[in-house]
Amino acid sequence: QVQLVESGGGLVQAGGSLRLSCAASARTFWTYLMGWFRQAPGKEREFVAAINWSGSTTDYADSVKGRFTISRDNAKTTVYLQMNSLKPEDTAVYYCAAKRSYSTSRRTANEYDYWGQGTQVTVSS
Repeated sequence: QVQLVESGGGLVQAGGSLRLSCAASARTFWTYLMGWFRQAPGKEREFVAAINWSGSTTDYADSVKGRFTISRDNAKTTVYLQMNSLKPEDTAVYYCAAKRSYSTSRRTANEYDYWGQGTQVTVSS
């Protein structure tokens, strides 16, 4: 069993920055592909970023590329999402997710096995 807990969300003005953290309980954290997704009211959950076990491979949605950075610290069993140059359209609940298999889509929410409760990010204009 894997438990994920997100933190670091809040209210920020457009152009500002936030750093989200996801703390994992899994002792085999290093074996999982980790991802961040977000969901705005009335919209489906969408892919934001993903990172492999070592951090050597990352993937970003086009909407956040160049502004967001995903990273992980396996010793601390924590994954991070550094969000810079935030825009109002980034407003959403952000979810951390863990995926066992590397053979299925890293951009599809249904392919992930474990999810956190989410943390709210609100960007004002």
